Amino acid sequence: MGTEANERALEDGIVTDLKDRMTYGSYLDLDRLLSAQHPVSQPQHHDEMLFIIQHQTTELWLKLVVHELGTARDRLAGDDLRAALKHIARVKHIQEVLTQQWSVLATLTPTEYAEFRDDLGSSSGFQSVQYRCVEFALGNKNERMLSVFRDHPENLAMLTREWERPTLYDEFLRLAARRGLPIPAEVLERDVRQPYRESAELVEAIREIYEHPHEHWDLYEACEELVDVEDNFQFWRFRHLRTVTRTIGMKRGTGGSTGVDFLRRALDLTFFPELYSVRTEIGR
Repeated sequence: MGTEANERALEDGIVTDLKDRMTYGSYLDLDRLLSAQHPVSQPQHHDEMLFIIQHQTTELWLKLVVHELGTARDRLAGDDLRAALKHIARVKHIQEVLTQQWSVLATLTPTEYAEFRDDLGSSSGFQSVQYRCVEFALGNKNERMLSVFRDHPENLAMLTREWERPTLYDEFLRLAARRGLPIPAEVLERDVRQPYRESAELVEAIREIYEHPHEHWDLYEACEELVDVEDNFQFWRFRHLRTVTRTIGMKRGTGGSTGVDFLRRALDLTFFPELYSVRTEIGR
């Protein structure tokens, strides 16, 4: 066994004089970011820090998802499907991280959470404007959700923009129509502020893509990427449901929802219904 010190010497080129320079901390605004955790329990409960950081990191990832979905739609509108798929692929990786994060919150036992849950008042993830923006961007439009943010003009404006904007699916189908696919006019001309409704005619257009993949390879790939996004979203919803179930059982949510039952009904929502319905038709 050697007697050398267990340390690594700094290389000569490493900058150590950081006065008047941009640093890692200043670039990332870490002083503000790391001081943004404000537990409200009195006396402060140890596990409230976990609860806060779990939700703050989720919001940071959601911010990036909103950013990527916005650019993906811009690329589709500009007929740049390849670039759009890159942004969609990034969203898929973020979704995986978000789903895995539930395992951290699941270490919070029912007993521990009960000791500070009442201190949260009526705050709830239901009130996350960024989550609503993601749902709107993917197709789950709901005008009634705008009222949740009526007392926060900035959030209301943000969600209203998403409500009025074509969804990711809208932009994909418009691109497919420009490529010559028989996308029904009722789909292309629909009011994008409304929740998406399945079209039997569109299933036949999607079937054309799936039954002739070599003629529509990038559209075929895009369809499968969108299915991945929806599957990932459903995995996230289910993991959320199971984490809530093991933490609070059948109690009502802090925001007033029925809790587990409310989350379970969300599993019936779909973004891209024809991409699933077409599977029944393929090979018939």
